[in-house]
Amino acid sequence: MAEKSVLDWIALVLVIVGAVNWGLVGAFGLDLVNLVLGSITWLQNLVYILVGLSGLYLIWWVSKN
Repeated sequence: MAEKSVLDWIALVLVIVGAVNWGLVGAFGLDLVNLVLGSITWLQNLVYILVGLSGLYLIWWVSKN
């Protein structure tokens, strides 16, 4: 198995954060990103975009390994 780079770890952490957040939204209506970032809409959007890009990166990473 190839050693994970810093980018691999960042993507993995962001995808885990996104998955936990969506699980909490679905189960309890609790959005952690909104709770932590409050009304900073542009920053919330940035987090969601980074989580999505991380998911795409991990799809590519898994398929190449």
